[in-house]
Amino acid sequence: MRVIDALLIFLRPLVFAAGALTAIGAVTSWAVRTRRISPFSGAARFVRDRVDPWLIAPVERRILRAGGTPYSAPWWALAAVVLGGLLLISGIQFLRDQFVMLLFATTSGYSLIAVLTKWTFSVLRIALFARVISSWVGGSPYSKWWRWSYVLTEWFLAPLRNVIPTIGMIDISVLVAYFGLGILESVLIGAMLK
Repeated sequence: MRVIDALLIFLRPLVFAAGALTAIGAVTSWAVRTRRISPFSGAARFVRDRVDPWLIAPVERRILRAGGTPYSAPWWALAAVVLGGLLLISGIQFLRDQFVMLLFATTSGYSLIAVLTKWTFSVLRIALFARVISSWVGGSPYSKWWRWSYVLTEWFLAPLRNVIPTIGMIDISVLVAYFGLGILESVLIGAMLK
């Protein structure tokens, strides 16, 4: 536990510093690309030599392949670094919490089946979240990156879609499923602990 806590204490400022440096690089790169900073200045040369090759260029290639404009590459790079850092810290915190729950289950009267049930519902919620992210970024249900989330959730989302109407172009079945999973989990855990 102490190792994980120390890792979190070390990672939080590191992720914040990476986000701040990326924000400075993204703003500067965007300013050079949109000619708000002269492309012949020292700052522009520094950005083109040091920032763009390792931070902006990989994102720009993906954006161009998707048909986007290269001006948005700095903002996408910033979003990727910030979201990646938040997901890293959240993932480590999630694993720490699960480890604590497992220790609590083995040392007290808490049922191991209740812990496994909580883990199952957590995985289903993560899969729902991944489906939402894949719909935002244009992920295919047949992609190797997103297929797992569709396999884990389609069995209960398909019937919900048949019952719950869409609101305009917005499918709220994922939202209903998310809250439904929370209610079902609390009912099952409550029944196990009685």
